[in-house]
Amino acid sequence: MVLLQLDPFLNELTSMFERSTEKGSVWVTLKRSSLQSKVDKNKQKTAGEAIEFRCLIRATDGKKTISTSVGAKDHMRFQASYATILKAHMTSLKKRERKEKKKAVETDKKEGDVKKPKKV
Repeated sequence: MVLLQLDPFLNELTSMFERSTEKGSVWVTLKRSSLQSKVDKNKQKTAGEAIEFRCLIRATDGKKTISTSVGAKDHMRFQASYATILKAHMTSLKKRERKEKKKAVETDKKEGDVKKPKKV
């Protein structure tokens, strides 16, 4: 796994999405992490020091895995760039079927199914 800076990570994520447009998927996971071992964290807790948590982001397409770490200062800029990338590359998703339209179609079918008596 490769730990990249923010901009190279976003560039590589964009290329992963572009490679998987025809076939394949990209999995992105976000996790809170301090990027320290448990021993180091326990030492900081006993010393009364504050532990700085970061957001660890991993992306994989099944063949290649990349990751980055985002601090509190950079999270707004990263989130905006990440949202832009997701909006641009989620074009192959199926449209969601709305319940209201489905109910309206069902009531129309029920009204059409009622047999009217024939005039003689």
